Amino acid sequence: MSLDQRVFAWRGHYEHPHANSGSLAGLRLGVKDLFHIAGLPTAAGNPDWLASHPLPEHTSPVVAQLLNAGAELIGKTQTDELAYSLNGLNIHYGAPLNPVCPERLPGGSSSGSAVAVAAGDIDIGLGTDTGGSIRVPASYNGLFGIRTSHGLISAEHMVPLAPPFDTVGWLTRDAQTLAQVGEVLLPADLATSFPHKSLRAALLLPLQQGVLWSPEHQAWLKQQPLLPSVKPILLNGDWLSRASQCFRTLQGRAIWQTHGDWITEHQPTFAPDIHARFQWCATLTVADQTAAETERASLQADIDGWFSDVDLILLPTTPGPSPLLGADSQWMDMYRSQLMGLTAAAGLAGLPQVHLPVLRDEQGAPYGVSLLGRRGDDKALLQLAIDLCGDRL
Repeated sequence: MSLDQRVFAWRGHYEHPHANSGSLAGLRLGVKDLFHIAGLPTAAGNPDWLASHPLPEHTSPVVAQLLNAGAELIGKTQTDELAYSLNGLNIHYGAPLNPVCPERLPGGSSSGSAVAVAAGDIDIGLGTDTGGSIRVPASYNGLFGIRTSHGLISAEHMVPLAPPFDTVGWLTRDAQTLAQVGEVLLPADLATSFPHKSLRAALLLPLQQGVLWSPEHQAWLKQQPLLPSVKPILLNGDWLSRASQCFRTLQGRAIWQTHGDWITEHQPTFAPDIHARFQWCATLTVADQTAAETERASLQADIDGWFSDVDLILLPTTPGPSPLLGADSQWMDMYRSQLMGLTAAAGLAGLPQVHLPVLRDEQGAPYGVSLLGRRGDDKALLQLAIDLCGDRL
């Protein structure tokens, strides 16, 4: 398997009448291989999906908007199988190489989009985020990324994972480009700034085997004049575990309702870890879903409370830099649960979240900080990303 095939499901020149004219003219676009483009196959990271589905006749409205704004489509990018992983490893097409730290995971499921942006092959990596699939690879590859408010951008003509949580997102090397794409895709009437001249922020301090907000995070925060003071909110391990399990249950139930019939009929070949998760999804019951919905209401009330008297929330995007390739599977299971404790809040409440690639460890591996906003604060978060970071990587 060539390195190019690990990143791109298709690569070539796509003719479009609006090429090189519009606000995104001159910017190269890669589209996660979940979005349909008329005349190009959609594999969703799995050969059995490709073989059992016809060639798309329609193009995703999201892709059409980007092309109409002048972006140049140069490829469809690889994804974890049906987008059901956060690792970025695909047993069928190979693992995209993390350009920043090749010894570490690239992150998924928008792995191809993230790696292509980080490597400089494209300028805009279009992807999706259900449980962290924009935020996690953005962190692992040192990129800016946004998971948009749930339902704000069309998911039509796109392979779903779990529709109640699926969102559209994108990755770039700089904050300005991230916001440019937002101007094309997000509703025009969204506010572009927060209502208060002096920003009011809260800081989530997740307690998982120690506080995940590190001294390095705090040093970055102290250098931000736009964030002179923040209200600390301590999240204990029990809350994070509840949020992770609640999200996994509701997502898993939605996944099986979406893909169970196809999996049962076609018996596709999945990676062992992904196969095990689909098998688990099949065991979830209506009673499990009902209990999880009750838990979700309680957790969402807590999340709503975080925003009392504040404009936005700061939090670590991931527990730290990307895990090393070949990490022990038992450790990875623990890490995935820990990671989803961080990513679950935005998913459960349908909120927008922007990753800022502002930190590196001693070996140069990237990680960073997230800005979490209320539903519809997408453009305000994008402008704040520019204000905090300028155009730097």
